[in-house]
Amino acid sequence: MIVLLMSSSIFASVSINEKNALLDLYTATNGDNWTNKWDFNKPVSTWYGVTLVEGKIVGLNLSSNNLVGTIPSSIQDLKYLESFNVFKNNLKGQFPSELFKIPTIKHINISFNSFTGHLPESISLATSLVSLELFMNKFSGNLPNNIGGLKNLEVLSLFNNNFEGALPQGLYNLKNLKELLLNSNLFEGELDENIASLTKLENLSLFDNQLKGTIPSLEKLTKLSALNLSLNNFVDFTDASLVNLDRFKLQMYKNKNKDKILLGDKETTIIVANKSLRENPVTLSIKE
Repeated sequence: MIVLLMSSSIFASVSINEKNALLDLYTATNGDNWTNKWDFNKPVSTWYGVTLVEGKIVGLNLSSNNLVGTIPSSIQDLKYLESFNVFKNNLKGQFPSELFKIPTIKHINISFNSFTGHLPESISLATSLVSLELFMNKFSGNLPNNIGGLKNLEVLSLFNNNFEGALPQGLYNLKNLKELLLNSNLFEGELDENIASLTKLENLSLFDNQLKGTIPSLEKLTKLSALNLSLNNFVDFTDASLVNLDRFKLQMYKNKNKDKILLGDKETTIIVANKSLRENPVTLSIKE
């Protein structure tokens, strides 16, 4: 009995629905012109970028493979998928919201394409998500507040898009975040003091937005090793909180009164500069 079960597991075949979902993707993205094509006369286990575990498709990595077109809705039929990577292709259209309906999905990378539109509210369904990388696209609109339900999220990389509006309060519920990269968008409003509740943050990048007001205390972010808040409209900062981040080798200049504060003795990269240099400039720079 044990031998029969083992044999069944080893030689388990991919379900019809999963295989059809792959075929739909191949057709919708001009598969005949992919850099690495699939040979339909061979088992799915041999297809480029497809990872199987016990006959189930758990990974799809087609990065830099000349995919051109859109992601079909049948992608949700890959119901065991954990990782989806189509980085650096020529894909377009709305965010493939069906990905969020896959209960096992942990990693999504659709960066460096030409996707447009808003991030769908269905993002709240992807409760297993660990990393979401959408950078270098043409996404727009506000971030949905229910993004705060992604309790396992560690990486949120949305830089170089056209996201706008205030940073949602739900963002500050992502207590496992290690990387928050929102630079080069159109975010506005103030940076909420609750940013300090994301105590696992290692990399925080908000530069090149339209954020304003005072930079809040960051002293609780003890794991932070990279910070960039430059090219915003901040007019002041909380000196004490930055001084307490004494692991940073940082020279901070507040141009309004020419005060200079030397902080820390460890190497890192931190720049905080103000777009409105004629009004209340704040510039922080590193000197090795």
